[in-house]
Amino acid sequence: MARRASESGGGQRRSTIREVAARAGVSVATVSRILSGDYPAAPATRKRVMRAVEELDYVANAHARALAGTSAKSIAIVLNSVVSPHYAHVAQGVEAQTAAEGRLCLIGTTGGDPERELAMVRFMREQHTEAVILVGNVVADERYHERMSRYAHALAAIGSRLVLCGRPPLGPDVPAVVVEYDNVGGAHSATSHLLSAGHERILCLGSRPGYTTAEGRVAGYRRALAAHRVPHDPALEVEGMMLWHEGYRMMKERLATGRRDFTAVFALNDLIAGGAVRALTENGLKVPDDVSVVGFDDLQPSLDLDLTTVHMSHEEIGRTAVRLALEHEARGGTPPHVMIGTHLVIRSSVRPREVS
Repeated sequence: MARRASESGGGQRRSTIREVAARAGVSVATVSRILSGDYPAAPATRKRVMRAVEELDYVANAHARALAGTSAKSIAIVLNSVVSPHYAHVAQGVEAQTAAEGRLCLIGTTGGDPERELAMVRFMREQHTEAVILVGNVVADERYHERMSRYAHALAAIGSRLVLCGRPPLGPDVPAVVVEYDNVGGAHSATSHLLSAGHERILCLGSRPGYTTAEGRVAGYRRALAAHRVPHDPALEVEGMMLWHEGYRMMKERLATGRRDFTAVFALNDLIAGGAVRALTENGLKVPDDVSVVGFDDLQPSLDLDLTTVHMSHEEIGRTAVRLALEHEARGGTPPHVMIGTHLVIRSSVRPREVS
């Protein structure tokens, strides 16, 4: 039998649940219960309903089902972007663990816009998601703390949970689960590796004052310098975003001065490292013969460049966020706060500095 195709204004009108019920010869309530998946209908009845659904090309209204209390359980992840390898891999971990827990995964992006983030959290709250996982580098100022506190309490009021992934905790009075990764320790290891190879003039690319991820990694860089009793030179810290073209720009501008006052580079992520390596190559410099380079993340750019870098278990970060959110929902008590460790992966982008 042909599917319903009643035209209205040039578009196809959607069939209604009443039309499905009429065609199947059952009540609207019976159709709704069968489609919710938890109604023990007779096989013949279920077959008639499903045939009517197919013939009429009926699509159930998710909002109506949510109001009826029959919506599928879900976890939401809200992040700055899905283009960045870091965010993409964390999102993959969230999606994989959500599926393993028998839930649906909702994904939203903000582009780093606080107002869009607020709108996304409100929307996810309206969907009655069990948890909203926020991922991304932020400026953790007073306004941020106030905004996150409102999110956490608003979600807790409906039995949901706010999860801060890669963001600092908000304090004991805020009901938010926290999953951090060791930015300071990872940066300390990366910089120490360069210092142990005899490099003291280490260019740090990607500093962004106020942004939590960048500040943590710069802090690790500075601690390593202090531990090796190497003077800190602020002129070696270059500001920029964690993007490939930013790494290229920062290095290109540095080399354009005509003087190379560094023998090594610590890039705050692998994308920056990739852009920096391209700029070095275009200027006739080789890695690691002329300049040693270390990155952070251990994602695709590092493999292409055979780059020494700091490994983060991005997918495990996402999986952990989901597990802790659901465990906290089941057990209650103080929201958990965990730190995911990092480790240095040695490849071929660093060589000992030759002292003349």
